[in-house]
Amino acid sequence: MNSIQRFSLTRRLSSVESYLRHLCGGAFRVGVKDEGDWFYSQEWWDPHERGHTVSQSSSSRGNGLVSVVAHPSSLPSRESWAETEGWLDNRYMEIMGRDGEKFKILGYQWRSLRFNDDTRQSTVKVMAACRALQPSSIFYMQHPHCLAVPYLKSMVSVGLTSLAASKYDMTNAAIGKKQMRILCVGHGGGSLPLFLANHILGALVDIVEIDPVVISESVRAMGFPAFSVMTATGKRALPTPDIIDQVMWRGIHERLFLYESEAKEFVLNNQNNSYDIIFMDAYDGADIFPHSLWDSNSLFMKALSERLHHEHGTLVVNLHSDADISDLDRSNEGVTTGKYVRKVGKAYKKGLMENERNGLVFACEVPWLCNVSLVVSRGMSSDGRRRDQIKTSLMKTSLQVDKILRLPFSCLDYLKTGLAII
Repeated sequence: MNSIQRFSLTRRLSSVESYLRHLCGGAFRVGVKDEGDWFYSQEWWDPHERGHTVSQSSSSRGNGLVSVVAHPSSLPSRESWAETEGWLDNRYMEIMGRDGEKFKILGYQWRSLRFNDDTRQSTVKVMAACRALQPSSIFYMQHPHCLAVPYLKSMVSVGLTSLAASKYDMTNAAIGKKQMRILCVGHGGGSLPLFLANHILGALVDIVEIDPVVISESVRAMGFPAFSVMTATGKRALPTPDIIDQVMWRGIHERLFLYESEAKEFVLNNQNNSYDIIFMDAYDGADIFPHSLWDSNSLFMKALSERLHHEHGTLVVNLHSDADISDLDRSNEGVTTGKYVRKVGKAYKKGLMENERNGLVFACEVPWLCNVSLVVSRGMSSDGRRRDQIKTSLMKTSLQVDKILRLPFSCLDYLKTGLAII
């Protein structure tokens, strides 16, 4: 079953639940609307393919034909556009030190990155705008507060909660008084690293993407900050950001570092880096998670172990579940992980935990999708606790993370699902 088939099946099964969630959404976030709520997936997940292709390129790194497909977005509503235009005007005045430039919002779209017209790799929300007196000066800005796909919210939720449960100082990282070193393996449209940098002021995010076409499409067609792109020598591809980039991204793009590199090469060559948390979401054009990224005996795994902080380091991996959704059996573990997920989990456990005093490896089901978030935590341990006790502890910690970060969704929602200890 490919990714689109899995997506179609779970979307049909969850339509009623998603609608109810939409009706009650915001109960835990007064005044904060989650524009990436799964209810809105009907706008961009289109079985009839009525979106239009805005960009298309051929990949030389195994991803085939890489395209960006656009669909209209109902949010933000037109009534709120003037407020955003005012924000752009004020940002320009702050940066340039003078008034006079006015901006105009042209609209909002969902934009999906696709491989070979088969694999929907990622989806982001993009704002199109221009200078009011120069209608042809169109620029695109990706919404940094919107995660459209549930597995990304799951990765963020279980990862940050596990990090907080490892006695990491989330409060000072959130307000920028403490650095949080983050590595994202796999870029796609860039919504995950952008979201992290936007919501955690102390976040310094390294992003590794093997395909230069994916990088260029994310910047050109999906509104990812251009100033984030790095060269092979470790310098910015753009020595200084242009004025519009500063208006959109000052305070965020300085903390994003997007490298064109294989994960193994990057990790092996950056021996001085120590990461508090690593997010792994690296699928090829055939929608396969390469074995080279979870081979417990590889040089990559050895180097990854050295890069992951030894006291609280947390690894989060997005995996496709190999368990049939119609065969859920929660009698033993609380989540149907399947042989493949357990095999990958045990490989990371061997590669990253073998010489560690503490450590916990677990998997969480992703709501609405046949995905699993696999977590390797060096700062947590079972301490003889049963699965239900560990789950309850994580759920309590997630409430603290919700309070600190005030994300547009609740981390708790993504820890209430099935959980298995590996």
